[in-house]
Amino acid sequence: MSDINTVTNEQSTTEKTTTNSVDNADQEIKFSERYSEAVGKVNETLNKLDWSQMGRIGKVLGIFAAVIVAQILIKGVMDTINLLPIVPGLLELLGVVMVGQWSWQNLTTSEKRSALSERVQNLRKEYLG
Repeated sequence: MSDINTVTNEQSTTEKTTTNSVDNADQEIKFSERYSEAVGKVNETLNKLDWSQMGRIGKVLGIFAAVIVAQILIKGVMDTINLLPIVPGLLELLGVVMVGQWSWQNLTTSEKRSALSERVQNLRKEYLG
């Protein structure tokens, strides 16, 4: 009786192994088909891009990255300066003095204000077109 059970168990184990290997093969085929389809869609999308514009986009991304790094460095320096006892107050006073001086030089008379307005308009035309 144990021989029959052993033979039956061996047959069921062999059938399970065969079934599992067939399922694994089917899954591999399905995965490779899905992978090929996804790669095909990516390649199709990349072929539609106008690669002549990529240099411009790369420059813009580089500028953004540089600005982000500069802001992180400036924040570190400012945090360090804020730890010193008197320096933050002196820098704030310096900022107020500089804004007052610039305002006095550029905003006191109507001629100076109109000249400033004209310079700003010229800069806008020069840089923005």
